[in-house]
Amino acid sequence: MAHPIAAALLALGGGIAAGRLLVSQVVRSATRIIMTDPYKENLAEFYSAARRTGIQEILETNLRAEEGKVILRPLGSPRKFVNMNGIMFNTAHLSRSPTTIEVPIATGTTIGRCAAKPLVVETPLLVSGMAYGLALSAHFKYALALGSRKAGTATNTGEGPYLPKERELAGKLIIQYPRAPWNKAPEILKLADAVEIQFGQGASASTAHHTQPSQLGRRLRRHLGVRSGQSSVIYSRMPELGHWGSLKVLVDYLRELTGGVPIGVKFAFSDYLEDDLDICLDAGVDFVAVEGAEAATVGAPPILEDDFGLPTLIGLCRAVEHLKAKDPTGRVSLIVGGGFTSPGQYLKAIALGADAIYLGTMALFAASHTQVLKALPFEPPTQVAFYGGKASRRFDWQEGAEGLYRYLTSCTAEMQEGVRALGKTAIAEVNRNDLVALDELTSQITGLPLAYSRRTTRARTVPGAK
Repeated sequence: MAHPIAAALLALGGGIAAGRLLVSQVVRSATRIIMTDPYKENLAEFYSAARRTGIQEILETNLRAEEGKVILRPLGSPRKFVNMNGIMFNTAHLSRSPTTIEVPIATGTTIGRCAAKPLVVETPLLVSGMAYGLALSAHFKYALALGSRKAGTATNTGEGPYLPKERELAGKLIIQYPRAPWNKAPEILKLADAVEIQFGQGASASTAHHTQPSQLGRRLRRHLGVRSGQSSVIYSRMPELGHWGSLKVLVDYLRELTGGVPIGVKFAFSDYLEDDLDICLDAGVDFVAVEGAEAATVGAPPILEDDFGLPTLIGLCRAVEHLKAKDPTGRVSLIVGGGFTSPGQYLKAIALGADAIYLGTMALFAASHTQVLKALPFEPPTQVAFYGGKASRRFDWQEGAEGLYRYLTSCTAEMQEGVRALGKTAIAEVNRNDLVALDELTSQITGLPLAYSRRTTRARTVPGAK
């Protein structure tokens, strides 16, 4: 028996040696060609071109050349805008005492605090609107609904049609009132914990969406209310405003129909922000949900993702400043989204004045978690989540709900640790006095003091002193 084993080992060793020799020869030959070929014939020119132009730009140039039409890029812009990395929290040590671990940290927030039926959630992290059928599969929507419920927060239907099972699984459901015919039946709207009138979003502005019949399955067509062979259309303008006459009339109608749940408006940050906010305030909305240029979607023209809107940090600071001036009692809640990726960023946004944070891409990642392996290596990870994705049928929505629940729970707990380090007892107590800016641009945008400038000592009250 020893002889066949020895022969096998010798053969294996010989094969490895031969393989190494072959690889060495190929590498030496390829390296010699790269080092000696003229530049115009050298494959290394791609490295130089890619450094100058960028891999993504080369890829998208080829896609445009191949398709001859508008390309749709998923998951937002790769651009790096000015962001919250230029902000740091102040740590409490001696002049301010940190909060001890025994003290519980409150995490809840209220959207539409003056509404007859305010939306109360246990964490300021909300699941953003992502549409069934026009973006995500029904099973993925179920995962987002159940995961948000387990975490004590709300999820959003997005622009897609209403799913009865999503309502069943969600603890708190924000129903979007879209620029399309669906989701507007009174019996659907009455099931909402909040209604969000959707005028646009950060990744695709307020452009129209036209979904071809070939992309609509029978069940989806039924939910959308479109016939076989008919397209689904999301309009660039809200059709109801021509009927109702003004946003205020629509808001009042929805408030009365739903029995007083918060009625809000969603749109993207732009330089018209203050004018847009004034229209919302005049209409008597209970909340505004605004997204920055970093927001993502299932697919949008790169020009809209890269070159339209305002970065979230700039828009957030302008929105907070304007709302404080025009709504000093804080009646209108502010939800902000677009590019948030970590608990530190979530807490900074709240410190700057947001009441809650919309999570889209991070919720997508958390719910898909290790299930992306069902698509890899031959398909992108999003194929487990998107409607019609090649791996979407293999997605386990209950497992996905657990992933989202654990993610939201983990982030909320991490934010609690940050609140303790600030010497406070509630996430809602964190404010701009807890922040400093690391650079002049961030300081100018936010109005925060520069960390490298000497800070004037503030008057302190010693416990027990009179």
